[in-house]
Amino acid sequence: MRVLAAMSGGVDSAVAAALAVEAGHDVVGVHMALSRNRDQFRTGSRGCCSIEDASDARRAADVLGIPYYVWDLSERFEDTVVADFLAEYEAGRTPNPCVRCNEHVKFETLLDKATALGFDAVATGHYARVVDGPDGRELHRSPNADKDQSYVLAVMGPERLARAIFPLGEFTSKAEVRAEAAARGLAVSAKPDSYDICFVADGDTRGFLRDRLGSRPGAVVDASGAQVGEHDGAYAYTVGQRKGLALGRPAADGKPRYVLDVQTATNTVVVGPAELLTVDRIAADKAVWLVDPAPGTQQEELTIQVRAHGTPVPARIVPSDDGAGLVAELTGTPLRGVAAGQSLVVYRGTQVLGQATVSRAWRAPRAAAGAQSHDAASAGARP
Repeated sequence: MRVLAAMSGGVDSAVAAALAVEAGHDVVGVHMALSRNRDQFRTGSRGCCSIEDASDARRAADVLGIPYYVWDLSERFEDTVVADFLAEYEAGRTPNPCVRCNEHVKFETLLDKATALGFDAVATGHYARVVDGPDGRELHRSPNADKDQSYVLAVMGPERLARAIFPLGEFTSKAEVRAEAAARGLAVSAKPDSYDICFVADGDTRGFLRDRLGSRPGAVVDASGAQVGEHDGAYAYTVGQRKGLALGRPAADGKPRYVLDVQTATNTVVVGPAELLTVDRIAADKAVWLVDPAPGTQQEELTIQVRAHGTPVPARIVPSDDGAGLVAELTGTPLRGVAAGQSLVVYRGTQVLGQATVSRAWRAPRAAAGAQSHDAASAGARP
């Protein structure tokens, strides 16, 4: 099989390419240049796609004896991932850029280009498993719970899953992957992992948003509407946030306050106590299912996850009539701080069933009984 190996310059993608070669595939390595103004070097564990990373990927390809190319996908990355990131924050939502990158770049632009060039599949260094089930290919969690990336891959859909290879799927620890790299003479075996948002290399997301969206001063209010502070841009806040609020007036009960809602229509940030963040109903749209039929028809109890490394919680899924959305009814532990824009991924055991984008979350009336009603604020719902 002809396989295009996406090589970021890190240890995971290098070992994935090596395993694809050893499996007998005809492998070509490609590095995606995603930044329009690439730095010469990566800053420790922050950022990616630097010239240094491209060089590390080239050296790994040389060791493996495979052809290697650099593809400039920076325009596509800027127009989809970065643009979506800015638009979502500006709308008061909380996006996951890794999900959008997998959707629009790695398993759309890259995979489509590979197919056009005659490749059968794309191999990446993601930590997830692909299993041949009775109804076709299935996406499953990695046995390495600390590195599992099935959450950010759920958006790819069944057609793209059929052309994806994840050679690291059975590894149980990052130490095993580094040992495999060292055994093959790959110099990246001890290279630090990259983390945070790759296009915000200094980790200052608020500063990045301010530079792109400008200063937009407004009020910070409590759940009663009383002003308790000011902000320089509502877009810089996310539901559940506690740090960096700079409130001028302490809460009457002395307890910490959290962001309950970001109201972009009035440029207002709403804050309040932690208990108003608790939800047990989540609505989501733009559903992408990896199984047919979509879950919910059997009224079975599944699990959902709303953060990349969040704790799965049991839920029943009620799909919309057109299959474009769903409501997740939490049947056990409620969740706190669910924000519009986050990805909601549905699991049956370790199998990924599908993904949708959170549009609203709230507490059922019985959970809110006796409390002042702030369903929209406590859930980060948007008008």
